[in-house]
Amino acid sequence: MFRFQHIDYLAAFAAVPILLLLFYLVLKWKKNVSLKIGDAKLVKAMTENFSPGRFAVKFILILTAFTITVLALANPRSPQGTEKVTRNGIDVMFALDVSKSMMAQDIKPSRLERAKQLLGKLIDKLSNDRIGIVVFAGKAYLQMPLTGDHGAAKMYLTAASTDMVPTQGTVIGDALQMCFSSFNSKEKKYKSVILISDGEDHDEGAIKIAGQMAGEGISINTIGIGSLEGTAIIDETTNEAKKDINGNTVITKLNEKELMSIASKGNGIYRLFTNTDEVVSSLDTQLSSMDQRAVTEDSLVNYKNYFPYFLMLALALLVLELVFSERRRSAENQASGFDSRQKVQSRKQKLKRTQGIIALLFPFLILLPAGLFAQSEKAIIKKGNEAYAKKDFEAAITQYKKAAEKYPLNVIAQYNMGNALYRNNKADDAVSAYESAVSGFHTPVEKSRAYYNKGVVLQNNNKLPDCIDAYKNALKLNPEDDDARQNLQKALQQQKEQQQKEKKDKEQKKPKEDEKNKEKQKPKEEGKKEDQPKPQPSKMSKEDAEEKLKALLQQEKNLQDKLKKVGTASPNKPEKDW
Repeated sequence: MFRFQHIDYLAAFAAVPILLLLFYLVLKWKKNVSLKIGDAKLVKAMTENFSPGRFAVKFILILTAFTITVLALANPRSPQGTEKVTRNGIDVMFALDVSKSMMAQDIKPSRLERAKQLLGKLIDKLSNDRIGIVVFAGKAYLQMPLTGDHGAAKMYLTAASTDMVPTQGTVIGDALQMCFSSFNSKEKKYKSVILISDGEDHDEGAIKIAGQMAGEGISINTIGIGSLEGTAIIDETTNEAKKDINGNTVITKLNEKELMSIASKGNGIYRLFTNTDEVVSSLDTQLSSMDQRAVTEDSLVNYKNYFPYFLMLALALLVLELVFSERRRSAENQASGFDSRQKVQSRKQKLKRTQGIIALLFPFLILLPAGLFAQSEKAIIKKGNEAYAKKDFEAAITQYKKAAEKYPLNVIAQYNMGNALYRNNKADDAVSAYESAVSGFHTPVEKSRAYYNKGVVLQNNNKLPDCIDAYKNALKLNPEDDDARQNLQKALQQQKEQQQKEKKDKEQKKPKEDEKNKEKQKPKEEGKKEDQPKPQPSKMSKEDAEEKLKALLQQEKNLQDKLKKVGTASPNKPEKDW
């Protein structure tokens, strides 16, 4: 099935009725001229070698050549805008500890920085696998859903910091649960978790969850990062060693035993971080030994253009029209009898030569700009692709933008520009580019992929309602897109959690508002009290008053001491914030 790249050029078909009208007017003019001559014998003698049928055939050849040339300008393309790409791989979720204890410098430059470097190198090894990222401290958050875009994974990994999670602690169980929900629940294999942490202050439920995940075919591999001896945590704001509530210097140690237990229960391996390359090689070997599935995905490629074939056909028709004679075959073999006929023939020969020159130049005049148009368009996009491959996203955006502005109908430029903008942290512009691509694409699969990419950008920027709509549109166009389905489920879950949090915050604010309203009503109540009878002054002596005051002060002191003890033992107060 063909599709046209430049549909606007098809408007030139409006000239076909005009050409038909001109042909009719020429025939009518010839008839009127023959009638004006008057002498029917003379007219017959002058036109006996002329064939009206052959004249009509020549016109049809020209008209057909014109039609085909218009089609060539519109550039018919084959539906090879997408191709099926098959890869063998698995789904891997990274669970990265971003608690403040990961800022310890017993591993230079810090535990967290070394962990990010390790995962970055591991991503390069997992070329055929889909990757997702969960960050956790006192809470776990899905930083990036499963995707085959490894460049985006590295971008989010680089941005990981201790500021991403406001609640401090190390809830490994929540992180594993978040990874669990990110996988396709229908599959019982092809799934793995890479957990990297110092394991400190981990919750008891982590080992239980690891066992449940192992029962669902998920292997859990753990990486312990830190030293068994431990070290102090340097506070970034004060540049001093962090202290606990009692003023003692906090020492953070690697909890290797717990990480080993999680890996054992999760049918994976535990590795102590010693050397980045060694750990990456070990994990790559472990993941490669797992069963891998063949996944077929749609990949956008450049279209195959067919306009040159149409132009060659149009040229052939024009050449055929040039050599096709209007004279009858029987008349061609007769000798010319009249000088007037020789003059007519001479004029016709001149006319034919003129037609021949025009016919030969016409297709080349059409072919030249069309060829330059296509070459220039592809050359600009190619430059953008080369810059994108080198991760020079600014240069790629410039080239794609140039192609999109110069050739507004080029959808590939818009789509690629959306990818480059996304990788360059320009989310809003990327969404706009994907929307332009959606309106320009023709096949459901192409539109679905543009909607999916739009949804990923919106989800990573926490614009959940718009993100959900994008995933829904992607699934409407391509119901078999498992990635869109899984990401939609995660987005709906995130939206539900967000709504619950907003509801909880609202309920917590309500008592405060009621208290404020009571404070506003106090002046009125005090005013009413002034209207009441005042009590008589006490006749207590000065010594009694002083004794009474001392007793009240002692009671208040005792109460404050009691409250301090209660506050210290309160279970709601976090025991640690690292």
